[in-house]
Amino acid sequence: MTAENEQPASGAGQRAGYVALVGRPNVGKSTLLNTLIGQKLSIVTPRAQTTRQAILGIDTTEDAQLVFVDTPGLLEPAYLLQHSMLHAALAAVKDADLVLLLLDATRPDDLPPAEPLELLRARRDRLFVAINKIDIGRPEAIERLAQWSVRELGVEPHRISAATGEGVGALRAALVDALPASPFLYPPDELATQPVRFFVAELIRETVFERYEEEVPYSVAVTIEEFREATDPVYIRATIHVERDSQKAILIGRGGVGIRELGRSARQKIEAFLDARVYLDLWVKVTPGWRRNAPTLRRLGYAVPETAARDRRRR
Repeated sequence: MTAENEQPASGAGQRAGYVALVGRPNVGKSTLLNTLIGQKLSIVTPRAQTTRQAILGIDTTEDAQLVFVDTPGLLEPAYLLQHSMLHAALAAVKDADLVLLLLDATRPDDLPPAEPLELLRARRDRLFVAINKIDIGRPEAIERLAQWSVRELGVEPHRISAATGEGVGALRAALVDALPASPFLYPPDELATQPVRFFVAELIRETVFERYEEEVPYSVAVTIEEFREATDPVYIRATIHVERDSQKAILIGRGGVGIRELGRSARQKIEAFLDARVYLDLWVKVTPGWRRNAPTLRRLGYAVPETAARDRRRR
C-alpha cells in the first residue's frame, strides 16, 4: 500500500526506526495507528482483543520515517491463539527501536501484566508512555496513571486522545526526535507491508465483530481463498472459520439472511478500501478447536512460537 506525493529518500540526514505500540486490550493502539498514518490500517471495534497480529504502519516525512508496529493487547493468555498474540507483542517490544506504551484514562486500574511490565522496565531508556482517551477520562484517573508511569517506569507520560487527535502531534514529534540516524527502511510512498489480501480479511473480521455478540467474533478467523483483481468487479472468495456448528448457524442466520447482510457490509468496506467494485463470495466453515491447535493456527496465518505450543501440549 502506498501514499501519494511523498518526498524521495536521499539517505543523508534521515532518521528512521521501528516503534512498538503496546498496551492492554482495547486501550486504543489501533485508533492511534490509524490517526498517525492518516489512513485506516488496523481494524477498530469497541470489543477487546480485536488485533491478533502485529501490523506495520509507515509514516514518512521528508527526513524521518516512523515504522509503527500495532500489536495485540497485553494479556495473560488462556489458550494458544492468545499465546500467539502475546508473543507478537513481546517480540515487538524486544526488537523495536522505540516502545510506546498506551494507558487508558477510562480504566486506571487496567495495567500491564507482570511479564510485559518487566520487559518494559528493561527498555525504559527507549520507552515512551501515553495516557490515551483524555477527552473522556476523569482528571483524577489521568493523574493516577501519570504517577504510576513515573513511579513504575521512570517515564513522564504524554496525554493524548487518539480519537480526537489531541496531543498526538506533540507525541509524534517526540518520537521523531528519539529516532536513530538511519536511511529510510521502506520506500517513502509505502504505508504498510502487509498484502492487500490481509487487509481484506481483516475488514471481513471487523464486520463480524460489529454484527455479532458474545463469543462468535472471538471464534472467527478469515482466509482469502481467491482474489482476482483483473476482473470487474474484483472477485474475492473468502472463508470464515468458526469452531462449532452452532456458531456457523448464527453467522448464516435463518434463510441465509445473516451471511447476506454480513457480506453486504463487508463488501462496502472492501470497495471503499480498494476503490473498486467487488463481488464478495463468502463461505462459512467449521474448523474445530482452531484457536488451540498449533498446525491449524499456522495454516490460518498466525505465528505460533514453539515454546507456547510445547507448553500447551504439556497441560
